Amino acid sequence: MSILDRLKTAAEDPEEKKPPAPAPAQPQAAAPAAPPPGAAPSLLKPQAPPPGKDAKDAPASDYDPLGLGEPRTVEDLGIRPDFLMPHVLKTVAILDTFTVNEAAEQLCLPVKITNDLLEEWRNLKCMEVASAAGYASTTRRYVMTSEGRNRAREYMRLSGYMGAIPVPMATYVKMVQKQTVLGVQVNIGSLRKALAHLVVSDRLFKPLGPAVNSGRTIFLYGPPGNGKTAIAVALSSLLGGAIAIPKAIEVDGFVVRLHDPSVHRLDEGPQPEDKRWLRCKRPVVVVGGELTLQTMELQMDPHSSTYEAPPHVKSNNGIFILDDFGRQLVRPRDLLNRWIVPLENRVDFLTLHTGNKVQMPFDQLVIFSTNINPKDLLDEAFMRRLRHKVFIGPLDKDGFHENFARTCKSKGIEFREDVFGDLVKEVYEARKRPFTACHPRDLLDHLIDLAKFEEKKPEMTKDLLLRACESYFVGFEEADSAFATSAGVADLLK
Repeated sequence: MSILDRLKTAAEDPEEKKPPAPAPAQPQAAAPAAPPPGAAPSLLKPQAPPPGKDAKDAPASDYDPLGLGEPRTVEDLGIRPDFLMPHVLKTVAILDTFTVNEAAEQLCLPVKITNDLLEEWRNLKCMEVASAAGYASTTRRYVMTSEGRNRAREYMRLSGYMGAIPVPMATYVKMVQKQTVLGVQVNIGSLRKALAHLVVSDRLFKPLGPAVNSGRTIFLYGPPGNGKTAIAVALSSLLGGAIAIPKAIEVDGFVVRLHDPSVHRLDEGPQPEDKRWLRCKRPVVVVGGELTLQTMELQMDPHSSTYEAPPHVKSNNGIFILDDFGRQLVRPRDLLNRWIVPLENRVDFLTLHTGNKVQMPFDQLVIFSTNINPKDLLDEAFMRRLRHKVFIGPLDKDGFHENFARTCKSKGIEFREDVFGDLVKEVYEARKRPFTACHPRDLLDHLIDLAKFEEKKPEMTKDLLLRACESYFVGFEEADSAFATSAGVADLLK
């Protein structure tokens, strides 16, 4: 019985749990007639397990692709029938002539399922066998017919997405729940290991550890240049483990592209047998002043009629860092108003162009980072929703010494205690300048630039280092006449 014939039987009683009794053998039916252009042949709805097998042995669409094998039947895909068949025809139409293996690679499906789908379209006269190297169906080379090309063009007008079969939204939601960041447990040892490449004050470990364990929002604040973003990114190693990321998601017949190579880095372990998923490290997404309310919504490509997932959705099961909070084009109050529900309930509601709302999981460690005084950003009611507040300030003298020595080693420059002492006395202590964590890196970069210009070997000398300070630190003149003024500039900066 063909896929279409089985669908008709299942559609008559969609609630039926048990398989029907075997029917007497019937003469072979003629090939089903092709549906009109724009209409797609349907597929089976999920059926009950065959007799003699328990329900737990039945194929499930919510399995973990990191641990279980590839889908065994069309029903395991869990995709809407009016989406799957047109998608298959569009994808292979680009190839025009192809084997089952080539089509399976494009669709990210097992060869057996791909063969069944291609045979269905061959019965509908949309493709034909051009040649075969043997009796096995997998040796056949198919070629599109005029009917198949015309029908594929009709489908492309509705949606230009081609390639990997997307994963149903329900399956993705269950996977996110299995891989939640709420299950992470951190202790002082693992936290020290994660931040070992940074010079961090011991007083930071006590508030940071519980904040990561909570899986809730972390608010990092303090003067600029002291490593807030670096610490936030370093926390990603504490989440540990690989996760499964689908290449795309199917929502109400539309496709949402989720996998982003710039965000989702492949893990070193074996990839899932289900090629629709990728084994990746937990994502770290960093956004800054470019964030707007619009970029937090589904972005539709008018040419392909597909959606691009917003940054916070791509960060599910990982870390989402909102850097330079308060410097976005959108006001901090408006931004948090948009995220009140996601931060509290861990779900977000996104809107399709049809007006339908889509409930999307919001499962990530959200970190806000700012160098603006929190009192100037939000009132107490909004600050309450930022669960853990951690102040990150300048280093003390010993920490600054260690940081400078580490930076010298990383840049291949010999660290000199006497020159460092002169730097602290003449540049920092004399002018009451704080020991900002980024200064060693920046000053040594200036020193290297000066040495290259003068065709010298970069060395930590007092002359080069003090000249680097002159070009790095801004010296504000006391006389107002030394600078050109512009009316209204001060007001714009407020």
